[in-house]
Amino acid sequence: MAEETLTKEHEAAEEEKKVTENEQTPPPPPPPAPEAEDEPKKPVAVAGAAPDAAEAAKAGDLKAPTAATTISQVVSFKEEEEEDETNAADPEKKALDELKRLLRSALANRDFPCPPPPPPPPPSAAEEEATAEEDGARTVEAIAESVSIWGVPLFADERTDTVLLKFLRARDLHVESAMAMLKGAVAWRRSFAIDALLAEDLAGASELSRAVFMSGADREGHPVCYNLYGELQRKELYAAAFADEEKRRGFLKWRIQFLEKGIRELLDFKPGGVSTMVQVTDLSNSAVGPVKRDLRNALALLLDNYPEFVAKQIFINVPWWYLAFNRMISPFLTHRTKSKFVFAGPSKSAETLFKHIAPEQVPVRFGGLSKENDEDFTTSDAVTEIAIKPSTNQAIVIPTNETSVVVWELRVLGWDVTYGAQYVPSREDAYTVIVQKARKMCGGDEPVVKDCFKIREPGKIVITVDNTTTKRKKLLYRYKTKKEVSA
Repeated sequence: MAEETLTKEHEAAEEEKKVTENEQTPPPPPPPAPEAEDEPKKPVAVAGAAPDAAEAAKAGDLKAPTAATTISQVVSFKEEEEEDETNAADPEKKALDELKRLLRSALANRDFPCPPPPPPPPPSAAEEEATAEEDGARTVEAIAESVSIWGVPLFADERTDTVLLKFLRARDLHVESAMAMLKGAVAWRRSFAIDALLAEDLAGASELSRAVFMSGADREGHPVCYNLYGELQRKELYAAAFADEEKRRGFLKWRIQFLEKGIRELLDFKPGGVSTMVQVTDLSNSAVGPVKRDLRNALALLLDNYPEFVAKQIFINVPWWYLAFNRMISPFLTHRTKSKFVFAGPSKSAETLFKHIAPEQVPVRFGGLSKENDEDFTTSDAVTEIAIKPSTNQAIVIPTNETSVVVWELRVLGWDVTYGAQYVPSREDAYTVIVQKARKMCGGDEPVVKDCFKIREPGKIVITVDNTTTKRKKLLYRYKTKKEVSA
């Protein structure tokens, strides 16, 4: 009995243990669903790869898109962060991009002074429906090509950035103000008929070109424009430019035509290219009275519609009172403004020009050696500059080794020196030949001396400049050897 009792108790304990294990064990998974017909393709193991690689590819099927998305987001965020840093470091680029966006929007919305399209030919009955559907289908690019400024169509090529930056810089990178200025300039060009003006043959242009003309380039390649407004004080030029309202209008048209042609012919607007000019203004006999008023009005118009075209503004022959006034107001000007302006009194004008423009590029009347219709020298023939100390004799030696003709020209600013030249053969028993007997050169003499000598044997030409004064003198000279052509 006791044994049966123990056996039953043991069986009951075993039953209770099984029930407990069954409660803790999760139910078996349901049978797998039948595979669909268009089951996605399984990864194919590469020949020679370990079996674990194929299994790893299967295991990673669900995780790969998540990893790629995460990497893409990180890269995208990094690129945006770098772009923000670039814009912060280059405010001009940021302002330029914003101005382009505004300009494209204005063109797309026809909110820009665009020229009207040419009238189309009358459509046939069959084409009327198609024409109605195509009405207003011009793209922004097509509209932009019809709007040009200084010969550069908007959004035509890389020159657009250079054009738009001029308006931005003129308005200190304020995009809305630059946009308003650009609109005003384009509208003004339409009202003034700039494109038609370029083809006009204006009366009095040859006389007016004595007051404003282009000549040469500065040391950085910018074309140079010379303004001699004092010439307009002369009776004949004043009558041609300001005698009445019609003449004043004609002068303004000529000045704008002159500037517009210079811009289109001499500037390229390419990034890193030449897109500005150097303006040299001679203030000797400067304009006063009505002439000054008319010039001020013309210059104000040019500033509003031709922004940021001045690389350097050089004023020469400045009166003493003007220099004193400039020193007084200079502390109130910005560094950018002051960096563009240069002032020089009469005694320093030529040397000031030479700091920015090479002497071979400066016209003779302003202290250089550039002359029109010169048969011997051009602006490509470099000039040598020498500073002659007080009470010093300066010698220039030109060696000669063959039968030829040597041509040279020189000038000393302000002269007041003695100039001479001689030819010294290399043979010991030969005689020295006097080419130019020493003579005193005064300020009233011709500004440039040109001489030549025919060489028959090896030797040298020695040019002497004797400065007997107590002042330093600036000597400019150049020479050229020409082979003698036999008859």
